[in-house]
Amino acid sequence: MDQVNRATDDAAEVARLLRELEESAIYEQRLRALIVAVRDALAGGQVGRALSMCNQALNEIDSATDVAAPSPRAKD
Repeated sequence: MDQVNRATDDAAEVARLLRELEESAIYEQRLRALIVAVRDALAGGQVGRALSMCNQALNEIDSATDVAAPSPRAKD
């Protein structure tokens, strides 16, 4: 029975890690799109808009979960 529990725990951990990877990939895509939008705004002479977009991005980054922090399980 212990092996079954361990296999279940391992499967749950793999599923959690896959979710984190998917979320990280989506987050990266959003940041890349924002960088392109800021670059386009600057190229179009919209400095104020670009600055506003940068400030919004910084707020989102600041309020996002720190992806570099170890998960609670990793501390065990």
